[in-house]
Amino acid sequence: DGGPHVEIPALQGGGQILRVTTALSCLCGTPLHVKNIRAGRSQPGLRPQHLSGLKMVRDLCNGQMEGGEIGSTEVTFVPGKIQGGTHVADTKTAGSVCLLMQVAMPCVLFAASPSELRLKGGTNAEMAPQIDYTVMVFKPMVEKFNLTLDCDIKRRGYYPKGGGEVIIRMSPVKQLSPIDLTDRGTVTKIHGRAFVAGALPVKLAKDMASAAGRCIRKEIRDLDVNIEAVREPDNEAFGTGSGIIIVAETSTGCLLAGSSLGKRGKNADKVGIEAAEMLLGNLRHGGAVDDYLQDQLIIFMALANGLSRVKTGPITLHTKTAIHFAEQLTKAKFTVAKSEEDVSPKDAYIIECQGVGLLNTNL
Repeated sequence: DGGPHVEIPALQGGGQILRVTTALSCLCGTPLHVKNIRAGRSQPGLRPQHLSGLKMVRDLCNGQMEGGEIGSTEVTFVPGKIQGGTHVADTKTAGSVCLLMQVAMPCVLFAASPSELRLKGGTNAEMAPQIDYTVMVFKPMVEKFNLTLDCDIKRRGYYPKGGGEVIIRMSPVKQLSPIDLTDRGTVTKIHGRAFVAGALPVKLAKDMASAAGRCIRKEIRDLDVNIEAVREPDNEAFGTGSGIIIVAETSTGCLLAGSSLGKRGKNADKVGIEAAEMLLGNLRHGGAVDDYLQDQLIIFMALANGLSRVKTGPITLHTKTAIHFAEQLTKAKFTVAKSEEDVSPKDAYIIECQGVGLLNTNL
């Protein structure tokens, strides 16, 4: 079929490889054949959230897909021309709307007209960014590529039922600008949001917030830590859930976060401390992005017009995977090197990418 054949190694996250390769296949107009999808998992093959993402990209680009069923371990995808307009993706589960957004967003940037993506599923789900992270960290950081992302949270949804809905609106770009995120600057403020929804008392959110605040103040003494505790309004949340996100802002406009979700039997203090420890860990390595943003920037760096540089902590498996497939499917060239600056902690790295400067031919 002329397109790349992607074999998913058993160790890797199959969902992430699908998202990266499908988006790039759509953008580069290259047919794609993926096999061994989630082969080693207890439920092998495509899950509902993977399938809803693939179907949305297929519809976005008038493509064709074979093997698109729940449980398929092989998929063939042939992209067409990227269309704007309104597209719906419903995982019918607590599958993450943020992961749906990851696969669709690069595609709609290169559409012919503005797009509205109605994404349904879980907004605050395990093993995925929380919607609060998407709004508070991902959005402002990814907009540095010279794009605009509008994210409207209609209703929050939690494990196991999902039922959340988020509307993403984006206008197409002619071309993405490269980014330089190598100077983190100093942390100027720390703020956050601890939430409960459904049957849980707001006291839990307050406990999460104060435990997180205490944990951060032990290490960072001279800064105000402002974490609000909220109960989500009943008409804006479906089901019962709780969690916390804490964001550090820096003097150079970088945003780094730590977050955690509550679950039955898990002490609220522990949830708050987990998020605080994660934020502190992200601040210790000296990177300008946190460990969760790292891999999400790769696809945009590959497409941007020119040299992008990002300083990070240790390179995650997700990032290595994204770089591998971005290089395979575009002509972008990445290099990863230890940060040379003396002031850098020992585990800081610089990811450089000579992007391909993809031009939107649909505009």
